[in-house]
Amino acid sequence: MGPNPNAVYPNEAIKQVVYIKNVITRPNIIVGDYTYYDDVDGAESFETHVTHHYEFLGDKLIIGKFCAIAKGIEFVMNGANHRMNSVTTYPFNIMGGGWEQFTPRLEELPFKGDTVVGNDVWIGQNVTVMPGVHIGDGAIIGANSVVTKEIPPYCIAAGNPCRVIRKRFDEEMIAYLLALRWWDWEPDKIFRNMDALCSEDWNRIRAIADE
Repeated sequence: MGPNPNAVYPNEAIKQVVYIKNVITRPNIIVGDYTYYDDVDGAESFETHVTHHYEFLGDKLIIGKFCAIAKGIEFVMNGANHRMNSVTTYPFNIMGGGWEQFTPRLEELPFKGDTVVGNDVWIGQNVTVMPGVHIGDGAIIGANSVVTKEIPPYCIAAGNPCRVIRKRFDEEMIAYLLALRWWDWEPDKIFRNMDALCSEDWNRIRAIADE
């Protein structure tokens, strides 16, 4: 029941939407089922929006399940970093002409670790996510934001730099949803409970756990 998570296009009539995990080729990008990228200019080109991502650095882009990512996303990875503790930040070594002898050691470069997007995250148009950022489950990132630091689960955040505007739900409901982890259910269970998952009736949502 439902779309095939292993298809490139969940809906063949809407070619601007692709399931990302089925179009990526880099081993350092990991994406969960049903997460999609929407871009009328070619959603299959998602990897071109993950920049400065070099395997020798070891950082990964990890995106959970059921995320919705809009056109213009830019994940800037750790390879974009220049050394900052020296007099100049200029990368002489990549220009050639003998300057490559001044290649910095990896430990001299800022390294922020993996970039992680949780499950059921909605990212609006033209958002830039900086290296090492973690975005929690259920978060919403407003269009044109620059995400420079962690965004907690089930928060709405926007701006440059991106800041939390408000929580989507109260702490009790957030804790319940994080424990529920509906995105890990089998497809048939999601389908059976989809009416409740798409509802604002918290009594119905809480009743899911009793199924």
